[in-house]
Amino acid sequence: GGFLDVPDVASYANELPGVVHAEDNLYTCSQDSIAHITEQVKELGLNRVVVASCTPITHGPLFQDSIRAAGLNPALFEMANIRNQCSWVHSDDKPVATEKAKELVRMSVARARTLQPITTTTVPIENDALVVGGGVAGMATALALAENGFGVHLVEREAELGGNLRYLRTTHDGTDPRAYLADLIESVEKEPLIHMYMEHEVTHTGGFMGRFTSTLQNGKD
Repeated sequence: GGFLDVPDVASYANELPGVVHAEDNLYTCSQDSIAHITEQVKELGLNRVVVASCTPITHGPLFQDSIRAAGLNPALFEMANIRNQCSWVHSDDKPVATEKAKELVRMSVARARTLQPITTTTVPIENDALVVGGGVAGMATALALAENGFGVHLVEREAELGGNLRYLRTTHDGTDPRAYLADLIESVEKEPLIHMYMEHEVTHTGGFMGRFTSTLQNGKD
């Protein structure tokens, strides 16, 4: 609020097409303001809500919960980041910051008009992991996942594990890297939760978090 004219931005927002109510608050993310948003949605029968304040990364879910409490689908919410993207980067020019804030609000209002309700569904989760590369990092990752109870699909495009460590004979402190590599490979090969695909490459990956599907191709083909 010290770097742009918030009341002026709220007044501007109130004149935009489709906006039936606009106001400015000192701390929009405070408990009282969150409860106030819920009350306003109910009293005014709002079907979309736009909040112009800080980043939606940290506070978006908070405001979505407030409209959910009012019976509005949380997807019908839009947020304009006039802190990070405006007042913080134009702190030396209040008129410019204010005008940019208006533009950001106008864009958010325009987008809010197109929002549609989104419903959530329950889908089965695949708890296995795909690790690409059978070098030291890949094997260590596979073992760490397996130790935590996850199935692992380890894909290596060459015929043997080890990566570039196979070509080292010594280290700066004189230890034997080949002995370490042999122990690591043995641990991977003995782990029942790790499924290895030698001479294979990942050609395609699709799906979404918790339900990815990947396609492998045998390098011999």
